[in-house]
Amino acid sequence: MNSSPAFKPRAVALISGGLDSMLAAKIVQAQGIYVEGVNFFTGFCVEGHTQAVNSPKKAKPKRHSALWSAEQIGIPMQIVDISEDYKDVVINPTHGYGRLLNPCLDCKIFMVNHALDLVGNDGKPFDFVITGEVIGQRPKSQRAQTMPLIAKESGAHDRLLRPLSAKHLPTTLPEREGWVDPDKLYGFSGRSRKPQIELAKSLGITEWSQPAGGCCFLTDESYTKKLRDLWAARGKRDYDIEDVVLLKIGRHIRPAPHYKLIVGRREGENRFLHGFRHKFQHLTTLSHEGPLCLVDGDLSHAERRNAASIVARYSRGREAAEVMVRYTDLTGVSEEFAIQPMAPHELPAAWLLTN
Repeated sequence: MNSSPAFKPRAVALISGGLDSMLAAKIVQAQGIYVEGVNFFTGFCVEGHTQAVNSPKKAKPKRHSALWSAEQIGIPMQIVDISEDYKDVVINPTHGYGRLLNPCLDCKIFMVNHALDLVGNDGKPFDFVITGEVIGQRPKSQRAQTMPLIAKESGAHDRLLRPLSAKHLPTTLPEREGWVDPDKLYGFSGRSRKPQIELAKSLGITEWSQPAGGCCFLTDESYTKKLRDLWAARGKRDYDIEDVVLLKIGRHIRPAPHYKLIVGRREGENRFLHGFRHKFQHLTTLSHEGPLCLVDGDLSHAERRNAASIVARYSRGREAAEVMVRYTDLTGVSEEFAIQPMAPHELPAAWLLTN
């Protein structure tokens, strides 16, 4: 490794948009190291979904938290789409899942490994990788036992620096080579956010994304229930990016193994689902304001009436004697039903994948 006086080390920092990764990059940058951020797109991010489906009246100003974080601390930033390669991490995690379908340990190994292969915006390679990991903060991936495992299996070894917990970890190459001052690294551990918040204040950082971490739908119980249902219905563990997106949207209702309804819950979701109408049979209400419903599967005439009754139940005509509902197939041919809305007690809980 080059350690000549003219050598200027370069680091790539995994930036999630949360406080920890922001602090980790800032700590190293403050020591005169060139730091560039990277954010990996897997398709499972909560933030992008929330912004996409918010109704205009309720929407907050849109920003990509990782890009915004990098801007606040003055580092350049890359966003890299790893969604296709990431599928194997989700479907076949070597180290298993967390409480739900979150492959957190495999995910961190995967991302650090990919960060090693990156070059900067100027085409030059990086000398080490920075993450915002804190020992004891996450039960699956951020434990004293798993920190060395991530370094080893990612291929980073001693080129992986965790500035927030460095004092509790083996000495890394950047520390040994004098690129960073070990005395200016930290020994945080545990789930408390107070040390990070105090450090942020001392570094002049006054705003960051909330909550810190927890930005992945694979840690969401409702989402993972829908993903397991998708795998069961198809008879195989697989997905594409369209599946990932649609599992985030609306009420998912499965009245039978061979079909599922995706019912918009509010204006933003209906607007979002509208973009998928050409790929799905769908239902809309005519006599009363109501949701758009995509149909995943083929329905008999009786099943179409049943689906229409369910959609009517979620319309403004839920208390009416009947609601007009239009069913449109993939060829554009439609039929209309004057249907009594399904009463709440008639909708079995077992059908509901989401509320």
